[in-house]
Amino acid sequence: MTHVPRRPASQDQEGGAIQPATYALEAVGLRKAFGGLNVTQDVSLNLAPGARHALIGPNGAGKSTLIALLSGVLRPDAGTVRMYGQDVTHKNLAQRVKCGLVRTFQVSSLFSGLTALENVYLAVSECAMRSWRPWSPAKADKAVLERSEAILCTVGLQDVQRRTIGELAYGQQRLVEIAIALALKPKVLLLDEPGAGIPSAQSNLLLRALDRLPPEIAILLIEHDMQLVRRFASEVTVLVEGSILLSGSPDEVMKSSEVRTVYLGSKRTERFEEERAHA
Repeated sequence: MTHVPRRPASQDQEGGAIQPATYALEAVGLRKAFGGLNVTQDVSLNLAPGARHALIGPNGAGKSTLIALLSGVLRPDAGTVRMYGQDVTHKNLAQRVKCGLVRTFQVSSLFSGLTALENVYLAVSECAMRSWRPWSPAKADKAVLERSEAILCTVGLQDVQRRTIGELAYGQQRLVEIAIALALKPKVLLLDEPGAGIPSAQSNLLLRALDRLPPEIAILLIEHDMQLVRRFASEVTVLVEGSILLSGSPDEVMKSSEVRTVYLGSKRTERFEEERAHA
């Protein structure tokens, strides 16, 4: 169950030699240090097209730094990041977005005075390279408006799209952030703790939205909620002290004694076992 990155293989049309296929996202040997502290150490991770992959780990494990390295917010001290075989290691955040690598952030950056639809409309307009000005639905660019409405429908917000961000529940606000990410037409989507701060009563909104995301998008979910991870991901990678501890199916990871003792810690083991029993 230890994580060993392997390039997926495919067979040619005549059934001949197996040829390497291309990952949607591939990180090889990523290292990052701040001063004398090694935050990520030789981290290698890959996502196949359409992957549903989760990254978990305790606070201080290096998850945020790894996502910053993958998305172009930070440059690695060593290692390589590729998208569909293209080296994007030296591209910044905006350049990677243009390549189809999009991320959300833990901290909301929505325009609270605008409606959910207006927030998404801004993102769709930017992606379509159109300028934005105050508008009413009757005057809006029809194609941009229709795509904005369709995206909000995808994440289950069609009934509240004309409410301002300040009028939405916190869980709904997080879904608007995912909708904005979808507006940028991602091939790879990095979701940075979308469940953080969402009351349990609203968690099903997030689960339903994740289930409706386009299947062709490769998604890496960074999350602490183990029930959410189990329902979403087909593979889970555990990061501890800047290194990958193991990778496997949700069941394999949740049964691992290493995860219980290193990731959760002894004080949380009982709670983890209870969550596993009810997952």
